[in-house]
Amino acid sequence: MADKGKSKSDVTEKIVSLSKRRGFVFQSSEIYGGLNGCYDYGPLGVELLRNIKEAWWKEMTYRENIEGLDASILMHPRVWEASGHVENFSDPMVDCKSCKSRYRVDVLFEMISAKVKEAIYKKAVETSTPEAPVNNMEDAEKAFLNDPNIFLSEIPCPNCGNKNTFTDARSFNLMFKTYVGPLEDSSNVVYLRPETAQGIYVNFNNVKESSRQKLPFGIAQIGKAFRNEINTKNFLFRTREFEQMEMQFFINPAEDGKWYDYWREERFNWFTKYGMKKEKLKLHIHEKLAHYAKAAVDIEFEFPFGWGEIEGIHNRTDFDLKRHTEFSGKKIEYFDDQTKERFTPYIIETSAGASRSFFAFLCNAYDDEEVAKENSDGTTSSEVRTVLHFHPALAPIKAAVFPLVNRDGMQDIASNITEDLRKNFKVFYDDSGAVGRRYRRQDECGTPFCITVDSDTLTDNTVTVRERDSMKQERIQKDNLKNYIEIRVAHNSSI
Repeated sequence: MADKGKSKSDVTEKIVSLSKRRGFVFQSSEIYGGLNGCYDYGPLGVELLRNIKEAWWKEMTYRENIEGLDASILMHPRVWEASGHVENFSDPMVDCKSCKSRYRVDVLFEMISAKVKEAIYKKAVETSTPEAPVNNMEDAEKAFLNDPNIFLSEIPCPNCGNKNTFTDARSFNLMFKTYVGPLEDSSNVVYLRPETAQGIYVNFNNVKESSRQKLPFGIAQIGKAFRNEINTKNFLFRTREFEQMEMQFFINPAEDGKWYDYWREERFNWFTKYGMKKEKLKLHIHEKLAHYAKAAVDIEFEFPFGWGEIEGIHNRTDFDLKRHTEFSGKKIEYFDDQTKERFTPYIIETSAGASRSFFAFLCNAYDDEEVAKENSDGTTSSEVRTVLHFHPALAPIKAAVFPLVNRDGMQDIASNITEDLRKNFKVFYDDSGAVGRRYRRQDECGTPFCITVDSDTLTDNTVTVRERDSMKQERIQKDNLKNYIEIRVAHNSSI
């Protein structure tokens, strides 16, 4: 790779630049200065995102025991009371009055030095009570998160370094609130959903009865979610509007360990199946668990800015279904015909961000690599090409078709090939500039195959197919192109 000496921020900037230049991602409302934390997917981006979602959907629902669902974004407000989002889905935050930086309190604690943490520990010991003793740094962190205002004077701002400049911590609810109907009063409050899972839980009985599924079975959906994040950051990694790909798998509580292990392995393997480098992936097992969880693990990807979660697998026990039973007054349970046992199922959740997965696949595919270049005098030199090594099934454009020159009817043959392939694939036609330059443009788009019509095509009906990763070329019959591409897209096989 030609980029080994580059900093991680350089790589991120290159990916952001490429995303705009080639039409993957644009800043939302850019002509008005943009809206922070919101992005638009351009012509190539919408294809890549669609292909990722399609690959996930087929992986999860093209099986006997998982059904699909598309729940409404707006739901009865009691749903979010039952789930705990109204009461608990908030983050305390502080602002630096000097440099105007804003921090979530839990993130601020992670950013401070060991020396400052020691000062917090000493103060936590001094202010501790018999009901909440402080015996170690973990206890001190709990004390800090419980009442951060006691400790803020000990902490310099990570951005400007000034002390005693933080505002008091205040709660910041992450749900977007709106109103149904003409009156903006408390009786008409609804929320833009902060996650898609609750729509699955409240439809458990509907799906079970209409599909006649028996445990274990799952319900999967892909949909938009919204979070009023305090700090959006790292391009697509943390945004205010995003898509989730979630599957909730309902099981007998006695089998929770088996199914938790099963889905952890299945989901990890899905990313590698579609070209994610294994060395760029790791599992992060949660030691601190959410109140509803018995076990939790994240699949993390090494982004240019560091490791970040792209999917979570959680054993949510029976918490969610019991809460919705309590708040709705409707029983959500399962009766086993064989054992004659009635119980509330446990849930194994797999929750991936479609937008985050998009970013991860984009980072995984990006490369600046040195390749040999043949000069006009017969000598060779090296040049750097920017290329996106997408799995062919995910690539926005599957093939590009070029006439070598715009004469002798080559354009007509190339156009006919393009129209024929477009019945099955996203295909791009390009007759502008030197072929080598056209190759480079398609490399930046991640197009796996480039097809060139030349003078030999006029006599033997063969075309040159150039493969993106190896840059090898071979001649094949133009009538075999559809089958050729189908096989390689399905199996990710190179020439």
